[in-house]
Amino acid sequence: MNTSELTFIAVQAALKAGELLEKGFGTSFKISSKPGRQNLVTEYDKASEKMIKAMILDAFPSHAILAEESGSEGKNTVQWIVDPLDGTVNFAHSIPIFSVSIGVAVEGKLVTGVVFAPMLNELFIAQEGQGAYLNDVRLKVTATDTLAAAFIATGFPYNADENPLHCIDSFAHMTKLGVPTRRLGSAAIDLAYVAAGRFDAFWEVSLEPWDVAAGKLLVQEAGGKVSQYDGSERDVFNSKTVLASNGHLHDHMIKELEKR
Repeated sequence: MNTSELTFIAVQAALKAGELLEKGFGTSFKISSKPGRQNLVTEYDKASEKMIKAMILDAFPSHAILAEESGSEGKNTVQWIVDPLDGTVNFAHSIPIFSVSIGVAVEGKLVTGVVFAPMLNELFIAQEGQGAYLNDVRLKVTATDTLAAAFIATGFPYNADENPLHCIDSFAHMTKLGVPTRRLGSAAIDLAYVAAGRFDAFWEVSLEPWDVAAGKLLVQEAGGKVSQYDGSERDVFNSKTVLASNGHLHDHMIKELEKR
């Protein structure tokens, strides 16, 4: 399988879906809820996903797709992992921080990752072994090697009130360290920002494959590291926690997250 062909279609689909989302941003649209507090879905999530899937299957009819709104379809060694609108709550409240995230795995290994933030006109692209880019500029993670100098990001699951995997405790502990922390509302953008050197690290629990796939490859191709909280391999499909960093801070973050 030619990775460049996969990446080309991923980019075209992300751009087209982003154009749709940009047109819908700030307009009147239907909003419904999924299980979990403020776990929203709009008609634009569904329209974006439908468009992306159609473009993928038009180019690669036999490929499998795992998408947030429609689940898993097809069986193939090549699987597309799609979040048609990462940051739906932001979108629904007219906050322009959201993205389209498309990853491609071949035999379970990520080979392509694309994150497009349409309102910011920022297109992040990664290919296995070929680096990560933002609007054609190659990305590199930061060299920050102390938490005292770090700028980090996190996120919370929709059932944060239940404190799953001690997510509130971890946040409280990191906050007490005095490290500047942001919560943007789109894990795909958070990961892309680690790759771009805007954040030094990012952590969150209970993320789904479509939240992480593209961003994970972006971080790795920009020279960073992605794992679970304990440092073990962060499997895109089955893991419960994610820690992404510039690599220099990874052990420091693991140590502090273990304290909670």
